[in-house]
Amino acid sequence: MDRKSSVEEIRARFDADVERFSNLETGQSATMDAPLMLELIAQAASRCTPQAVSMLDVGCGAGNFSLKLREYLPGLTVTLVDLSEPMLTRAKERLGWGAGAMQGDIREIEFMAESFDIVVGAAVFHHLRGEEEWHAVFSKIRKSLRPGGSFWIADLIQHSTPAVQDLMWDRYGHYLTGLKGDDYRRKVFDYVAFEDTPRPLMFQLDLLRSVGFREVEILHKNGSFAAFGALV
Repeated sequence: MDRKSSVEEIRARFDADVERFSNLETGQSATMDAPLMLELIAQAASRCTPQAVSMLDVGCGAGNFSLKLREYLPGLTVTLVDLSEPMLTRAKERLGWGAGAMQGDIREIEFMAESFDIVVGAAVFHHLRGEEEWHAVFSKIRKSLRPGGSFWIADLIQHSTPAVQDLMWDRYGHYLTGLKGDDYRRKVFDYVAFEDTPRPLMFQLDLLRSVGFREVEILHKNGSFAAFGALV
């Protein structure tokens, strides 16, 4: 597919999909191992940054990652960022106290330096396009973290070797068909082709190091999905 979706088209899809992103037990069903990645990131963030008091949730959706982090760090205040106003509204309702919201594109929003102890981004960075955007966004997040902070990602990934990419995409297709049938698989594959531009896991780990993170960690990888992070 030649043309990729615009920010407005992505926003419109998520505006209409709040309920699917509001299940803390199942996570986003189209993501392989979504509940496991949610749990692993919450545990890793709380252990690596146990004194955290402030978190940024990029592409927060309905707030699942913020809610899960609060199970381990009950005093955490959260800044929610998302394109979708309905998603932000749901996330704030679910989180209650200590949750502020910023509607907009992470590529355009600016943050104060050393504002957060933890940053989480789930199923969001695969919407970035060129390498310049990836570098700019990861650099911005690194600067927003306080010393000792951590950054955690759960996302769709690409593979550099075409044969491996084909294998993992076939496995993902089998997963989707088993979940809800062939029509669902086609629907997911169609919107991924139109909307998403994921990058390889190794590209992202190298980028995290290049923008100034001192350590990177892989928590989990299954097929076309991974959970990983970096420490300041």
